Amino acid sequence: MLNTLLITGTDTEAGKTVVTAALAAYWQKYYPQRSLGIMKPIQSGVGDRELYQTLFNLEQSPAEITPLYFQAPLAPPIAAAKENRYVDLALVWQTLLALQKQRDFILVESLGGLGSPITDELTVADLAGAWGLQTILVVPVRLGAIAQAVANIALARQTKINLRGIILNCTQPRQEAEIADLTPPGLIQSLTNIPVLGCVPYLENPRDLQKLAEVAANLDWEIYCS
Repeated sequence: MLNTLLITGTDTEAGKTVVTAALAAYWQKYYPQRSLGIMKPIQSGVGDRELYQTLFNLEQSPAEITPLYFQAPLAPPIAAAKENRYVDLALVWQTLLALQKQRDFILVESLGGLGSPITDELTVADLAGAWGLQTILVVPVRLGAIAQAVANIALARQTKINLRGIILNCTQPRQEAEIADLTPPGLIQSLTNIPVLGCVPYLENPRDLQKLAEVAANLDWEIYCS
């Protein structure tokens, strides 16, 4: 699915949303004639869908952005059970297929990390591999990030994910020396054999579209995801 890019992370607070928003802002700034779609296929609690509706003029209904929406901010199988519902992946898939026919490029933000459960039997990694989605892994700049990156990429390989690269993300203000110490790109690339596409700095205002587009312009994501 060359017109679809999945943004996933090592865990829940890795920074998938800010990376997705940055790539969306970049696309709309530099490719205004080409249509963009955004999906958060499954969401539990208020959050990303509402942000994308506020930031971008997507001309998508809430159900087209998020086909499955649960009230409780919990893992989908748990949130669904609380509402006496089930996680309908067929609905998610059909919504994605329809959006692919309508848009030139689609950004899909996953829930949680690659190991996060979607159903009682499947994780985000299982779905990404089965659906053949080009994927970017967001790794937060903090102590332990190297081990998290190695473990998540091992899972990606196990589930045959089309992993295109890693984007580092500063979830708090960091100096260049700190980034180099906590998430050295060369070491991560050497350990995983996956390219590091760049680093997203800490953004005081993650809703600033101009800044988001500027951040994405400094990443090497397009040469790997096209």
